[in-house]
Amino acid sequence: MVSKFENGIPVQQFVSRFQSYSSKFLFFPCLLMSLVFMQWLISIGSYSGRNSPPMYGDFEAQRHWMELTLHSPVSKWYFEDLEWWGLDYPPLTAYVSLLFGFIGHYFFDPKWFAHISSRGFESLDLKLYMRATVILSHLLILVPPLIFYSKWWSRRVPDFVERNALLVMVLFQPALLLIDHGHFQYNCVMLGLVMYAIANLLKNQYVIATFLFCLALSFKQMTLYFAPSIFAYLLGVCFKPHFQFSRLLGLGITVITTFCIVFSPWIYIDFKVQLPQVVHRMFPFARGLFEDKVANFWCAVNTLFKVKEYFTMKQLQSLSLLFTLISILPSCSVLFLYPRKRLLALGFANAAWGFFLFSFQVHEKSVLIPLLLTSVILCHGHSTTKSWIALANNVGMFSLWPLLKKDNLGLQFFTVLFMWNWIGHMFVFSKNIIFRYLQISFYLAMVILFALDIFVAPPSRYPDLWVVLNVILSFAGFLIIYLWTLSRLLYISSKLSTDLGMKKRA
Repeated sequence: MVSKFENGIPVQQFVSRFQSYSSKFLFFPCLLMSLVFMQWLISIGSYSGRNSPPMYGDFEAQRHWMELTLHSPVSKWYFEDLEWWGLDYPPLTAYVSLLFGFIGHYFFDPKWFAHISSRGFESLDLKLYMRATVILSHLLILVPPLIFYSKWWSRRVPDFVERNALLVMVLFQPALLLIDHGHFQYNCVMLGLVMYAIANLLKNQYVIATFLFCLALSFKQMTLYFAPSIFAYLLGVCFKPHFQFSRLLGLGITVITTFCIVFSPWIYIDFKVQLPQVVHRMFPFARGLFEDKVANFWCAVNTLFKVKEYFTMKQLQSLSLLFTLISILPSCSVLFLYPRKRLLALGFANAAWGFFLFSFQVHEKSVLIPLLLTSVILCHGHSTTKSWIALANNVGMFSLWPLLKKDNLGLQFFTVLFMWNWIGHMFVFSKNIIFRYLQISFYLAMVILFALDIFVAPPSRYPDLWVVLNVILSFAGFLIIYLWTLSRLLYISSKLSTDLGMKKRA
């Protein structure tokens, strides 16, 4: 009997090969092998800072942290070699760097992480080792909770092919693959811990979820994008349907205990001096409102209105805090009033978009944070959301083009981008005529700007013109996605409110 999906879109054709009872057990091994194969193909290419002295780039920063934690006492981790990629991520990143540095030093080649003399080291063996650590981290920490999340929602998408095709699209999210396995970072660890926390929220394991989220926050401070959302949700489950003091106390103790354990070396060394300095290293406000051009509100507005010339740095910090609080207030209020599992991804995604658009010191790579939670909404199986999730991912990729172009990852960029859109037929549009033309307009504008950037040199008077236009268009796209996630969150929560009202009257 021929499956109805054998003539479907490519991702459905792939999954349909495993839908028979005798071959279902082969699906996940083959899926993971395909994912690793794609990661290795991307890894063959260039990376941030390759052959670019004197400071090289993110690859050297991650390598140096392994060297630093391996050869320096804990008390000096955040205060040594500050001029050469000084450590400015939370302690869990340092502990993971120490682990990878220890394995590389004692089981492979001590030259990779030799003290000082290894700076700028770029051997093929080292590259293979570093790439392998990212792939292993991705498989162990991010993939399992994404699979669990997909399975949890499978009751809404009972067909084996449909639900697993959606999972494939989430696992092959192009922006994360290119940043972690091309540009070179470990965002998969942070995002994996966040997804583990969400998975435990789905299982009503609130203490474990809190612990895992604290670990995510202890790995990268950018996890703060999700902090108000999970705080609102957990506070909501402590008050709904009635106040539970024991749960609130347990969650508070978990937060305090987890951070005390993670920061224990500096608390023990000097609580009043070292700990504040370590925290200060993680939040370098002195860098300014933004560094490179990034597709958020401040950088987009700065192209026409030079905000840095009209406001002091302290005023800009206050303004960004105010704008961020306003942008996240609706989603956090909904999560507190209606702490329902079906609202988790939308609430987390919307608040993260608000942070990305309006907060202080945003990097272009930070778009990965709201992008993942937007992408997992695919697993919910609502056909009306596909066009918006596709637009979010494509605009996200477009916004990363200047960075990845600088890393000489153009081939990988377009290959992964076209592959993801082709296998999932992601070039789809809303049935609403207004939204349809809005989405088409964004795609046309991105194609035109891609063509200009690749084939036409910018005017000598405005050498960054194409990058600036990229920022403005990407910001507009992200703002649309923020409004879409918010409107959908409010729509679903309003239905919940109506259903609850009807139950009470009954």
